Amino acid sequence: MSPSKDELKKDIEIASKSTPADVVIKNGRILDVFNLEWLDTDIALSNGKIVGLGQYEGKETIDAKGRYVCPSFIDGHVHIESSMVPPSEFAKVVLPHGVTSVVTDPHEIANVLGQKGIEFMIDDSNHLPLDVYFMLPSCVPSTPFENAGAVLKAKDLQPFLKNERVLGLAEVMDYPSLAAGEDSMVDKIMMAQSAGGKIDGHLAGLETNAINVYRAAGVSTDHECNTLEDATDRLRRGMYLLIREGSVAKDLSNLISVVTPANARRCLFCTDDKHLDELTDEGSIDHHIRLAIQAGVSPLQAYQMASLNAAECYGLNHKGALAPGYDADFLMVDDLESVKISEVYKRGKLVAQNETYLGHNGSKKAPSPAITSTVQFKDLSEENMAIPISDGKKANIIEINPNQLKTNKIVEEVELKDGMFSPSIENDQLKMIVVERHSMTSNVGAGIVKGFGLKEGAIATSIAHDSHNIVAAGTNDQDLMAAIQELKEMQGGLVVIKNTQVIASLPLPIAGLMSDQDFTTVNKGLKTIKKALASLGFTDAFNPFLTLSFLTLPVIPSLKLTDTGLFDVEAFKHIQVSL
Repeated sequence: MSPSKDELKKDIEIASKSTPADVVIKNGRILDVFNLEWLDTDIALSNGKIVGLGQYEGKETIDAKGRYVCPSFIDGHVHIESSMVPPSEFAKVVLPHGVTSVVTDPHEIANVLGQKGIEFMIDDSNHLPLDVYFMLPSCVPSTPFENAGAVLKAKDLQPFLKNERVLGLAEVMDYPSLAAGEDSMVDKIMMAQSAGGKIDGHLAGLETNAINVYRAAGVSTDHECNTLEDATDRLRRGMYLLIREGSVAKDLSNLISVVTPANARRCLFCTDDKHLDELTDEGSIDHHIRLAIQAGVSPLQAYQMASLNAAECYGLNHKGALAPGYDADFLMVDDLESVKISEVYKRGKLVAQNETYLGHNGSKKAPSPAITSTVQFKDLSEENMAIPISDGKKANIIEINPNQLKTNKIVEEVELKDGMFSPSIENDQLKMIVVERHSMTSNVGAGIVKGFGLKEGAIATSIAHDSHNIVAAGTNDQDLMAAIQELKEMQGGLVVIKNTQVIASLPLPIAGLMSDQDFTTVNKGLKTIKKALASLGFTDAFNPFLTLSFLTLPVIPSLKLTDTGLFDVEAFKHIQVSL
């Protein structure tokens, strides 16, 4: 927001030292992210902005006590819904980790509730000590091969561009529509371009010429790289590289060596999808910085990637640096390499200290029933979930890759009972079910998944990217049915079933994606879920619920399951489970 005439005059007077600053920071080592060097100087603040570097006097003094003073962090691409709390609670989690701005894509809730979902996220993020910027969902639904809860066209998105926190068009993931120049996609791109907005990409598993197509369409970023070759190809074609480290997709270790002093300004960090418990325990962008430094990136370069680079990528010209004209969003850092943050300031105000949120805990208006009653489907029978297998006993199977979004398409022999697939604990072959939950279509997709290692029971969730139908995996039909029915009764969430009984659950009634409780309650619930998973025999070092939620995403290779059946992403068509 531009300053008033009186505020501008005051800023000029303070900068020229003719009147004291509101606040002066003294005795700190100031990170200059433009030249990657340290400055021993004062910082003068006025109206929550930085107006001067040098020797200043102020009405109030903040003594940095020799600590590092750094710009706060920006998450370049995040789906807040994946934290399972709304923006008002999400802010309390990430601010202690030094993140004061995020660029979010609300396509999770938009795929459930359309415009109402976007409006909810914008309204809930108003007046927070966290700046929440929005990219408008480009693909609702993400593909025509599944059923979502809404359809958003350019005319539906256009009104949101009037909001100053809306920056452009979010990840364009429907590459076939883009490459074919289909009007529905081109209209959205033109809408964003005419408003001067940014456009994000989603180039998972695509060949090199696809980058040319995206760049020709004005797409400027990609967060789906997981190889050095992918990253280099995008940087060579002028894209910004968003290096992701989330709960499932952990790409930083594979990509960080692509960063050099020559190209670092085109590289930034994002979490994309990260669960609340990992945000709380491990961190957000601060975790990226620690990993990058451990991998050999210079600390100053890593901090620059987490601040200035992200700001410039998204045109946030008043963010990401400690210099006159920039927002007074900064950190007091005790140890640079471990990113030990003692204080977090937003527009010059202390909002977090020693890993504790200090901001206002004001009450938010309860979401309407339209937001909290979104899980609707007809009751299932074992017949609905049956998977017939031909005499050859061979089947197409989804094989998960721990901590990756990509899956493998494999063929294995399976066990049969009365001509139908029977889950095998010995072969780690579980039954997977997707149930349409938006429009009572009675659609049920059934497939086989390998890699979870469950020894008994079933798990299910209403978080199923991107259409967010019900998805479940289990060792037997009875537990699968019990898990799916429990989600209907609690209107979405996570559930763990053993011997048809609920042994742990976490209700997520806001669109079946987010809790209406405070983040500490949700965090406790997630820890209970984790213990329950161990009782089913789960022992691997990955997040099974988040992994399960991505097995329904038909835009990331190789094999996925939607409510309309098994989908071969590389062939871009449905296939049969049985060979």
